[in-house]
Amino acid sequence: QVRLVESGGGSVQAGDSLRLSCAASGSPFSSYSMGWFRQAPGKERMFVSVISGNTGNTYYADSVKGRFTISRDNAKNTVYLQMNSLKPEDTAIYYCAARAGPTAHNTRDYPYWGQGTQVTVSS
Repeated sequence: QVRLVESGGGSVQAGDSLRLSCAASGSPFSSYSMGWFRQAPGKERMFVSVISGNTGNTYYADSVKGRFTISRDNAKNTVYLQMNSLKPEDTAIYYCAARAGPTAHNTRDYPYWGQGTQVTVSS
């Protein structure tokens, strides 16, 4: 079993930065693809970023390219999302997700999820 716990959310002003963390336990971490998704009120849960296992290849939604950076520390079983230049439209609950395979951008492809952490960006 894989357990995921997010942390690092909070309330900030537009232009500020936050770093989210996702701590994983259970099955081998280094080979798993690790993703970040977000869900705003009344919206579907949407892809934000993903990093592959082993090779560490990264992918980003167009809306966050140039502002967000995903990384992982396999020794600590942790994945991070550095969020810079935050905008009000980034306000959402951010979820960490894991899958034992290649990177993917759809929620359906991820069997393991954290409980989420709230990010609120005020104008």
